[in-house]
Amino acid sequence: MNEVTIMTAETMERSLVRLSHEIIERNDGVDNLVLMGIERRGVLIAERIRKNILSFEGVDLPRGDLDITLYRDDINECDAVYKGSRVDFSVDGKDVILCDDVLYTGRTVRSSISAIFALGRPKSIQLLILVDRGHRELPFRADFIGKNVPTSKSEQIVVHCKELDGEDCVLLRRTSDRK
Repeated sequence: MNEVTIMTAETMERSLVRLSHEIIERNDGVDNLVLMGIERRGVLIAERIRKNILSFEGVDLPRGDLDITLYRDDINECDAVYKGSRVDFSVDGKDVILCDDVLYTGRTVRSSISAIFALGRPKSIQLLILVDRGHRELPFRADFIGKNVPTSKSEQIVVHCKELDGEDCVLLRRTSDRK
């Protein structure tokens, strides 16, 4: 296995600051925004975006944690461990910023949208992704992208967040035995 660092802690932080500013600019402020992070690392990314926007705009946006286990089409029900979403606000009429670490096939996004609509009817859903690696199976694209990294299917993007992994970085793993 071969591993290359494609984002350091500093480049991750710069990307998240840039993405926070892009959200503010594209939405003409933050008045109608809520953040939703997809469990696990999407929640951490959403929290960092929340803190950035609080620092820049002085507004503490509502942030929810979205568990999409029940909405996935690729997990056997026996294998699923549902911890539950934690959302203590209404999404009705809100502009939802959906946050995740890596965009690949689009199946996680599809599941997340289903989970959000189970909570209510938002005005819009905008997708924020730290790394877009391509290879979509479903027709989704991110509105906010930290970094585009074209990959082969034999490669893997691994995001490390200090809260879970002890460090911030994004790795590109190349394995010879993956098909």
